Amino acid sequence: MKAVVRKQYGGPEQLSVMEVPTPRAGPGTVLIQVRAFGLNRAELYMRRGDWGDVAVISGIECVGTVVEDGSGRLCSGQTVVAMMGGMGRSFAGSYAEYTAVPASNVLPIETSLDWDRLAALPEAYAVAWTCLHRNLAIEPGQRLVVRGGSASLGQAAIDIAAQLGAEVIATTRRPDRADSLRQLGAHQVLPAIGELAGAEGWPGKADAVLDLIGNTTLLDSMRATRRGGRVCLAGFLGGLAPLADFDPLSQMPSGVQLSFFGSFMFGQPGFELADVPMQQIVDLATTGQYQGRPARVFGLSDLPEAHRLMEANEAGGKLVVVV
Repeated sequence: MKAVVRKQYGGPEQLSVMEVPTPRAGPGTVLIQVRAFGLNRAELYMRRGDWGDVAVISGIECVGTVVEDGSGRLCSGQTVVAMMGGMGRSFAGSYAEYTAVPASNVLPIETSLDWDRLAALPEAYAVAWTCLHRNLAIEPGQRLVVRGGSASLGQAAIDIAAQLGAEVIATTRRPDRADSLRQLGAHQVLPAIGELAGAEGWPGKADAVLDLIGNTTLLDSMRATRRGGRVCLAGFLGGLAPLADFDPLSQMPSGVQLSFFGSFMFGQPGFELADVPMQQIVDLATTGQYQGRPARVFGLSDLPEAHRLMEANEAGGKLVVVV
């Protein structure tokens, strides 16, 4: 089969299409013919070696059809979405024509969406849904701040929260993307630089903050949240450096709840992928209630260019590869 293989850790030029053996479905795994997959910033970190030794074939999500199910649950030809469970980390991921994924990380889907539209949904919408419903427990009328609103995960969160009836405030470092964020459902779009409370037009403390920038903005996110409110850290757009000398006693506002969600937990006990209503998400995208769609579509051989766009923060949303 054809796959995009990382020759060594480094820049996008290290990614190259090669012929490699097709994987097999072992006990408890599903062999999927990959039809399309979304790209994620995590794959930049993997390519550079920032996350240690990982598989030479990256890709943490895909959509496609079942070739064989070693667990006996799914039928051949069935449409599925798959994500995480070690994809692209401990075993070859979705940058290929075929991938074998743990059955716990594969969900069957009924859909009329084209492959590129479907591939824009799994990781971004599953993570956004989990953060909003489980970590932040967003309710209609609550004020939600999405820091990093221009990212694919940020856009998914705005889309979902707007449908829930939340008052959504998005931040972005790209003022030229403010209109598109408002079209997704953001009530206000603020610049990503500086403190939230100091931004022009800041309406007051938030009920919840979804922080996708990471440790560089986390303390400010907590200060911008009301007593009893919640902050969820779910991204590191601002870099992977840890929060130095963090002292909860002096730096955490009393009564603000802080949590973290990492999508690498999907499929683990207590984080079953079936907890995410993926069929409902796909259905809402099909009817146009969710606006998720690819910002750009590439082929396998175009992956280096797609990585360059992500690295330069020029993606503008979810990048998708059709195989």
